Amino acid sequence: MSQRSGYEPGVPCWVDLSSTDVDASRRFYGEIFGWQAEMVDDPAAGGYGQFIYNGKKVAGVGPTMGEGMSSAWNSYIATADAAAVADRVKNSGGTVVMEPMAIFQEGSMAVFQGPDGSFCSVWQAGNHHGAELVNEPGSFCWNELATRDMSAATRFYSDVFGWTPASQDMGGGMTYTEWHNNGKSVAGMMPMSPNYPQNVPSFWMVYFAVADLDDTIAKARRLGATILVDSMDAPPGRFGVLLDPQGAALSVIQLNEPA
Repeated sequence: MSQRSGYEPGVPCWVDLSSTDVDASRRFYGEIFGWQAEMVDDPAAGGYGQFIYNGKKVAGVGPTMGEGMSSAWNSYIATADAAAVADRVKNSGGTVVMEPMAIFQEGSMAVFQGPDGSFCSVWQAGNHHGAELVNEPGSFCWNELATRDMSAATRFYSDVFGWTPASQDMGGGMTYTEWHNNGKSVAGMMPMSPNYPQNVPSFWMVYFAVADLDDTIAKARRLGATILVDSMDAPPGRFGVLLDPQGAALSVIQLNEPA
C-alpha cells in the first residue's frame, strides 16, 4: 500500500534530513525528486519543514542541531509509547540522546544511539502519522542499517523493537539481514564493508524510489552530488548511492515492476 494514514508500532514511518544548508537542500531535492518544501512559520519549530510530493507529505527537513554536525538522513520508527522505547534503549545498552519530547500537537519523538554507534529515532503519532506516500517514485521505500557490529546491533534492535532478524547468504561472503516485525519485513541490516572510511560510524541508510535511476544519478551529479555507486543490481531493483551536496548519504532505487 503506497498511500498511508498510519503505521503499526515497529514500522519505519518517517524520514527527515538534518542539513547544514536547508535552502540548498530544498533546491537539490526539489530538482531530483520533484519535492516542494513547506516550512513551519512558528520560530519554535526551529526552521523545520516538510517535503511534499503530489500533495502528500513524504519527508522532513531542518537544520543540523549542533555545532560541527554533518548533514544526515534520519529514520523514525513508529511506536505507541516513546517513553517505553526510551526505557528499553537504556536497559539494552543504548543511549537516549533526546528524551521523549512532544512536538506541538503533531506527536512525540525520541532519539537514541545503539551500542553499535547507530542513531535512530522513534515517533509516537499525534496529528502527524508519518509519511503519507511510500514505496513509489518520489518517496522513501526502505531503511537499512549499515553496522560495524552485527552482533551488538542484532541484540539491541531485537530488544528495543521486538524485531526478529532473518539472515541470508548473498554469496561472496556477504550476509544480508531483514528485520521482521510481526512476521513482515520492515527494514534491513548489513555489515559495513572495508570501503567505508574508518571515521564513518554505523548508520541507517534511507532508500528513495525513483522512476529512472540513470536519469536521477545523472541529475544528482550535475547538481553537485558525489556519486558513490552509479548502479548496482539487487533483488528489488537497480540502485545507486550518493552524497548530496551537503554531504548526506542516501540511496536511490528503481524498483522492479511487480510480477
